[in-house]
Order: sequence, then structure tokens, then C-alpha cells
Amino acid sequence: MPLVIAIDGPAASGKGTLARRLAVHFGLPHLDTGLLYRAVALLMLDAGIDLGDANEAARTASSLVADQLADPRLRERAMGEAASRVSGIPDVRAALLSWQRRFASDEAGAVLDGRDIGTVICPDARVKLFITASPEERARRRHRELTGRGEETTLAAILSDIRARDERDSSRSAAPLKAAEDAVIIDTTELDADEAFAAARHVVERAREH
Repeated sequence: MPLVIAIDGPAASGKGTLARRLAVHFGLPHLDTGLLYRAVALLMLDAGIDLGDANEAARTASSLVADQLADPRLRERAMGEAASRVSGIPDVRAALLSWQRRFASDEAGAVLDGRDIGTVICPDARVKLFITASPEERARRRHRELTGRGEETTLAAILSDIRARDERDSSRSAAPLKAAEDAVIIDTTELDADEAFAAARHVVERAREH
């Protein structure tokens, strides 16, 4: 049975770093599904299309190709906010659903991280993790990340963005952010990257034994 690891959680919870490490450790392909929504938003912005145009957003999502996930601008703070807006459009999520499920269908398995992997994309995944941390700690992490890349921002602004994204992602009608009923919740507020990885690896190894 393929080893599909579904990892969900809010922005800057550490799920992306954790997903990449698990993928390397278990020899599985990894997909940061947030890049799909960031790419849709970036393509729309580059074309001068309003992010609220649901029809154009869905059309853009339907035509997305893998090469468009490599643009370094996708990692910028503004793209996180833009992605959060387009990800609330039901037709965009529907257009990207098959993409994500195809990726998860690799015969060996896969690691996917996002906000609806365990609840919508891969509800039958062998391992479901929900990674979280306090908004304040997540803001500190994102601040370190962005300033480390030379972006000018403030901790207060990032905390405000994170709280707004949490509210938007949790309250949207299409696949809201929430832990799957059978997900293992790991709170990383007091954990460093190695401790979080050890906790997650233990969950995966236990699942492989059964």
C-alpha cells in the first residue's frame, strides 16, 4: 500500500520544512500544494487580472503547468496573501484537485502539505498530520525567514497578516483549514525543527508497522 503522508496546518507552522524532511527521509516525492495557489495568483497578477475574478482564476488554475511552480517570486510574502485570496474560490480548488491527486497516486506514495490534504485531497492517506503553533511564534518564524532573504517588514505586520490568513482560511466555504478527524496534531510552538521532525517521523514509522 502506498505511503501517502498528508500534512496540513496554518501558515508558518513549519509544515513545509517538515514535509520536505519526511520526503527525503522516506524517499518519497513532495508537493507543496500552496505553490499551486501562489502560481495561480502570480499568473493573474502578471496578466493584470483582478484576484477576485473567479472565472479567470479558475481558467488560470486549469491551465497551470509544472514549470510555473519554479518562479522564485512564489516565495515572496505578497504571494502568500494573494494565494490565500484565490484559494477561497471553489472553482480554483476544483481545478487543482485532480493535479494534487495525480501527484499523490505515485506507486510508492508521496508527501503533500497544504491546508486540505487530509480532509479533501487525500482523505484515505495512511498518515495525516496537522502541524500548528501559536500565531506569535509563527510570526516570529516568518519574520526571520523574510528578513533573512532581505525583505523589509515588521513583526507586527506579519502577525497581523497571519491572523488575517488564519481567519480567511478557516472560514472559507471551500475546503476550510481544519484538522482531519484522524489526524495526529503536533504543536510546534515549543519545538525546534529537529524535535518536530522526530515527532512526525515517529508517527509515520508507527503507521508503517500496521
